[in-house]
Amino acid sequence: MSSSRPTENTAGIHELGKESPDIEDPKSLAGYDVDERGGHHDHVVVADRLARKLSARQVQMIAIGGTIGTGLFLGTGKSLATGGPASMLIAYMIVGVIVFLTMLALGEMAAFIPVAGSFCTFAGRFVDDGFGFALTWNYWFNDAVSTAADLVALQLILEYWTTNFPGWALSLIFWFALIAANIITVRAYGELEYWLSLLKVVTITIFMILGIAVNCGGNRDHKYIGTKYWYIGDAPFVGGIGGFASVFVTASFAYGGTESIAITAGETKDPTKNIPRVVKNVFWRILIFYVISVLLIGLNVSYLTPKLSTKSSATSPFTIVFQMAGSNAAGSFINAVIMTSVLSAGNHALFAGTRLLYTLAVNRHAPQVFGKLNRNKVPWVAVLATSVISGLCFGASFIGAGQLWTWLQNIVGVSNQLSWIAIGIASIRFRAGLKHQGKTHLLPFKNWTYPYGPWFSVILNSFLVLVQGWSCFSPHFSGVDFVSYYIELPVMAVMFVGWKLLKRTHFKRVEDMDFETDVYERQPGEEKADRKGWRGKLETAVRWIF
Repeated sequence: MSSSRPTENTAGIHELGKESPDIEDPKSLAGYDVDERGGHHDHVVVADRLARKLSARQVQMIAIGGTIGTGLFLGTGKSLATGGPASMLIAYMIVGVIVFLTMLALGEMAAFIPVAGSFCTFAGRFVDDGFGFALTWNYWFNDAVSTAADLVALQLILEYWTTNFPGWALSLIFWFALIAANIITVRAYGELEYWLSLLKVVTITIFMILGIAVNCGGNRDHKYIGTKYWYIGDAPFVGGIGGFASVFVTASFAYGGTESIAITAGETKDPTKNIPRVVKNVFWRILIFYVISVLLIGLNVSYLTPKLSTKSSATSPFTIVFQMAGSNAAGSFINAVIMTSVLSAGNHALFAGTRLLYTLAVNRHAPQVFGKLNRNKVPWVAVLATSVISGLCFGASFIGAGQLWTWLQNIVGVSNQLSWIAIGIASIRFRAGLKHQGKTHLLPFKNWTYPYGPWFSVILNSFLVLVQGWSCFSPHFSGVDFVSYYIELPVMAVMFVGWKLLKRTHFKRVEDMDFETDVYERQPGEEKADRKGWRGKLETAVRWIF
C-alpha cells in the first residue's frame, strides 16, 4: 500500500486568514480542509491549529537554552555531593548519548508531522491510543512539576543572599510573571525565552573559560588545583554503586526539556527545515554545555563543600567557582544570572505543559475546555490549569526547599526517562509503518542511527529506571525516596491499562497507521527564504557550530 503526500498545504490555514473549526466539533475537521481559494482536498488537519509565530532565530535559541536549565546549574551540586566527580561525569556522558539518540528519532517524526503534542501524539498514532493517553498525561504532569521545581529552586538561590525574605513570596512573584508571558501570545514567550537563553549561553561560555583559569591557578589562593579533588575522601566515586546509580536520575532531570523542543513544532515557522537544524546541533550542545561544564565542576569543586546539597539549602557549583575566581561580588553576579536561567527553565516547562494539555483536549483525552484558544491562538485555559500544579512549590515552607526540590527532581527525572523510552518505541513503530506503506522516501529528515539508536535508547533507559533508585534501599530503606524514584511507573501503567480497557483501544497495525493527518507541506515562499550563495553557506556554517 502506498500513496503520495498531499500537494496542497493546509498547515498554515490561520495565516491564510481562514477561521479554523471549533474544537468542540471534531466532525468539522474530518475528511477535508479548506484552501486559500475556497476549494477542498484530502489533507486532514486536526492538531495543527496553533499560530506559527516562532521564528528560526527563536527556535534555535530556545533549543540551546532548553538544554541549559536548573538541572545543570543547581542539580550538578547534588550529583557531585552524592556521587562524586567521576560518577557525575560518566553518568552525564551516558545520559547525553541517550538524549542525542532520542532527539534524532524525535526529529525525524517531528519534521514529518509537526504538531503541538509531538512525541505524545506519535505514541498514540503509531503505538496505541492508550499509550499516547498515558504518556501525554505523564509528560504534562512532568512539565507542571518541573515548573514547581524551578520555583522551589528560586528559593534555594535566594538563600545565598538572605534568609529573611520569605521564599514563597519570591515564588509567587515569578509564578505570576510566567503565567503572563505564556498567556498573552506565543511570540511573547518566544522573545522572552530567546533573550534568557542567550544569557545562559553567554554565562556557560564565561564559566568554561573561568573554570579553566581557576583550575590552573587563577583563584584566590593562586594555587594550581589540577585533579586534587578527585582523590580526597571517597572521591572520585562517592557512595559506591548507590551513589553512582543515583546520579542518573539527576542527570536525566538536567537533560529534561531537550526533547520538548519538538513540542514547539506546532508553532514553528517552516518546521520541516528548522526542526532538523535544531536536532542536528544537539550533539554539540550536549558536548559543550554539559560534559565540559560537568568536568570543570568536578575538577574545581570538592564533593565535601558545605551546603552543596542539604535538606534545607543548595548552592550552585557555578556560584562557588565564580567565588573562587574573585570575590563575593562575582558569586552574587553569577547567582543572579542563575536565577534568570531558572526562570527561563520554568517558562519553558510551563509552555510545554500547556501545549500537551491542549493536545489532550484535541485528542479527546481531557475536557474540551482545555483546547480553547484566545484571539492570539494561545490555549489560555491550559496555561492556567498547568500553572495550578506549580502551587506545589509553596510546600517548601513546611518540608524544606532542599528536600522538596530533591523529591521533585527525582519525579521529573524518571518521567523524562519514561518519555525517552516512549519516543524510542514510537520511532520504531513509525519507521515500520512507513516502510510497510512505502512512504519512507517522503521523510524530510532521516534518523541515521535507525534501527540501532532507538533500540539502544529503549533498552538502556529501561535498565536505568529500574536500578537508579539503589540508594533508597541501602544502607537503610527510605520510603519517601522510594516513592519519588518509582511512583511514576505504576501510575503510568494504570493509566495505560485503564484507558485501554475503558476505550477498548488496539495496538496500531502498520497498514492502519495515519501518515496523512497534520503532515506539513512547506508554504509558498518558504523555499525562497533559504539564502543562496556565500551568505547561505555562512549561515549554514554558523548553525553547524552553534
